[in-house]
Amino acid sequence: MTIGMTSSLQGMQQAENQLNQVAQTIAEGPFTSAGPAGDTVDLSTQAVAMIQAKNNFEANTAALKVGEEMMETLLKLVP
Repeated sequence: MTIGMTSSLQGMQQAENQLNQVAQTIAEGPFTSAGPAGDTVDLSTQAVAMIQAKNNFEANTAALKVGEEMMETLLKLVP
């Protein structure tokens, strides 16, 4: 496996970990839209974290697909 593919897979794992952290934080509640940090969950902050994780996952998926296409092209060139 190439370095780029390994890096993409690691990025996907990091995005998954981030999503799991967000889910756990939200599940633990209680919720607030603003206020002191500590015993409350700011849903807007968690929503931003979820969007970032989703975007990271999508970017790493795209990079993995490009890596796969490049590998297929190289294999076609080998006699």
